[in-house]
Parts: sequence; structure tokens; C-alpha cells
Amino acid sequence: MARYEVKLPKLGESVLEATVTSWLKKIGDAVKIDEGLLEVATDKVDTEIPCEIDGVLTEIIVNENEIAKIGQLLAIIETDSFIEATASTKLEEKTKLESQFSEIKEDTASDSLESQIELLKSEVNYTSNDTLYLSPLVRSIVQKEGISEDELAQIKGRGLQGRITKDDILDYLPNRTKQSAVIKNETSGVVEKTSQNTLTDEIVPISRMGKLIADHMTRSKQTSAHVQSFIEIDVTNIVNWRTENKESFLSKTGENLTYTPIFLLAVAKCILEYPMLNISFDGENIIKKKDINLGMATALPDGNLIVPVIKNAERLNLIGMAKMVNKLADDARNNKLNPDDIQGGTYTVTNVGSFGSLTGTPIINQPQVAILALGAIRKMPAVIESTEGDMIAIRHKMIVAHSYDHRIINGALGGKFILKLKEILENFDEKDF
Repeated sequence: MARYEVKLPKLGESVLEATVTSWLKKIGDAVKIDEGLLEVATDKVDTEIPCEIDGVLTEIIVNENEIAKIGQLLAIIETDSFIEATASTKLEEKTKLESQFSEIKEDTASDSLESQIELLKSEVNYTSNDTLYLSPLVRSIVQKEGISEDELAQIKGRGLQGRITKDDILDYLPNRTKQSAVIKNETSGVVEKTSQNTLTDEIVPISRMGKLIADHMTRSKQTSAHVQSFIEIDVTNIVNWRTENKESFLSKTGENLTYTPIFLLAVAKCILEYPMLNISFDGENIIKKKDINLGMATALPDGNLIVPVIKNAERLNLIGMAKMVNKLADDARNNKLNPDDIQGGTYTVTNVGSFGSLTGTPIINQPQVAILALGAIRKMPAVIESTEGDMIAIRHKMIVAHSYDHRIINGALGGKFILKLKEILENFDEKDF
């Protein structure tokens, strides 16, 4: 029987190690090519490692919550006669379970018997549905809440290959239809019906990504002296041009045209004029970045934010930028981002307007020195100056907020940067993009 070594693959530039957060298979399980084998986490991103061969998982070298180096041996898969081995393993597991059940003393109380059976089931990760893969954390929540397999079948998983994640379960629980429970009153022998829908405080564990974001934001506030500048920009010309051209753009390029590519290209043009916004600062030295790598804050299905990076943004035209924006946004929503996709950013843009906010004061993405927040585009009455006199007109306007590190970026530079952005956007000409 051939042995295949599962090693930790390269997870991106500068990533040297990762933590094994969950094994999706246990020893004795059959595994298939491209099927999820384990989940790992780096300081940048969580990701699932797929299996590269058909076989049976026979040995796990690195356990959950342990750290592995890139290229380190994680597990052993045997590749011959895996069907027979799987059947044998399942039979042995079932026999062991039944044997343990039979050893429970007959005089054990029924409630104790049931609790021991449930404990034994959990010890062997028992499930009658071999096609449903749940992480240990998800499985523990399912067991605690008494969620049946019929209910699980109704939950649409948002993980890789439709797998049910912790967030899927937590989103499901508040909307779960709870049946009445029949409880026997031990003192009176009266059978009563009581509702299980009693409102109580709920403790929701924060996800690992949530913890990383919280630590990253706290560290940024402790590191950088945040200051903001604001400006209002008339984007009527852009709104009208996009309305007239989005259908033809789609038919010619196959890409949906949103406002984001236009705004990102304008930011890249501003950075070319003010390169001191495209730096990092370690407290003593300024590191000037030769490339403009724009981070694009993107909402994930679980509500967290991730920042995929558009490399060499200054070299792209509108079509190229639209392709990159759409691809990275789609990959983020479908948990397909690679570690390299979120590294190397030199300046970040976040669209708080997508949530209906007029503006915001974003926190700098360390070790960068600035971040731009785009507010919602609204129709506003505005004074229009002309040679024939002033007039009131309806215009599309947007408030932009610029947060920057006041240790190294002064108010003049921070303000000039968004003033230049206003000039570029208000004088929009597609030929320049």
C-alpha cells in the first residue's frame, strides 16, 4: 500500500508558518482529490487545504491548534485499497461503539444511560450521514443545540464546496422554529407544555478572523496619530457617463462596470502626483514604495471585511481595473482568495457608501500611512455658477474622508491629496482612464 505525504503548501509571499485550526477528516476516513482535508490560519487569512490524492487518511502528524512550517509533514494518506480500508474502519468504529454501549451497567438510570451514550457518540465523532462534513467547532454547536440532521440538510453552507460553517449555524439559530417541549412535573405527575422560545442573553464566540481584525485595528490606533480631512465631490459627470455606457461596456468586455474602478484609477493618479502617501513608516524610517498597490476593502458573507490588493494599479486602464475589481470581489465573496491576494498593499480605499453611510473615519491599515473612505452618492441641490449667473440644480455628490498618519503626513499634504482627487473626478474624461 503506497504512502502519500501531506505537507503544508506555500501560502503566500513572506508566510513561513500556519496554525492547523481544524481537521476536516479523521483517521480512517476516505479522502478524495480536491476534497477539503484541513483548515489552516496565518496572520493574514484562513484557508482550506484540499486533498491532492484519493486514499485513506491513516496518520495525523500535526494536531489542531499546533503550528507547522511551510513544507512540514502534516499527515499520511495510504492510496491503495482505500475502499476496503474505509469499510473496515467504519465497521471497527461501529463495533467499538456497540461494544461500549453494551458494557454500560443495566442498573444505570435511564437519564444517565442516555447521557453516556451521547458522550460515547461524541468521542468517536459519530454521525449517520457520512457525506456531511462538520468542523469540530460546528459539530459541538450542533450537539449542544440539538440540531437534527434533517435541520442541517436545510441549512445552506457558505463555506468551500457548500460546507456548513460556524457562522451559518449561528445565523440559523435565532430563526430556528422551536417546538414545544413536553416536560413531566416530577412532584405532581402532571404533563405540561412549555415553550423553548424564551429570550435569554447569548454568548457568541468571536471568529478567528474577527479577533485578527480587532487586534489589527487596536494596534493601528495605538501606532498611528490618526487625523482626517473631508471633501465633497460632484460626480454627476461620472454617474451620467456610467448610465449611458455600462451596457455597451458589458457587451464589449464581459465585465460589469461599477464606480469602484473609476475611483481607484483616480486614486492611483493622485498617488503619482503625491507619492508621499504611498509609503510606510516604522517610527524612524520612511519606506517609499515603487509600485502603487491599492487595497480594496471588501465585505465577506459573514460580515467581516477583507482587503484584497490590486497590484500595480498605476499601470491599468479602465478595462483592466474593472476586471481586477470584479475578480477580487467575487473571490472574496466565495472564499477563494489566496494569501498573495491580500498582501503587499501600499494604500487602501474603503467604500462605506455601499452600506448607506454618508462618510466615515476609517482606521489606517498598518503599515500604510493613509486610507480613503468613499461615501454614498446622493442627489443634492447645488449652486451652479455660470456666465449668466448662479442657479440651483440637482447634482450627484459624494463625501470623501481621508485618514492619514499625522506623525509623518501633515494636514496640507493630506488635504491636497483629496483636493486633487476632487479635480480629477469632477473633470472626468473617459479618455484619461
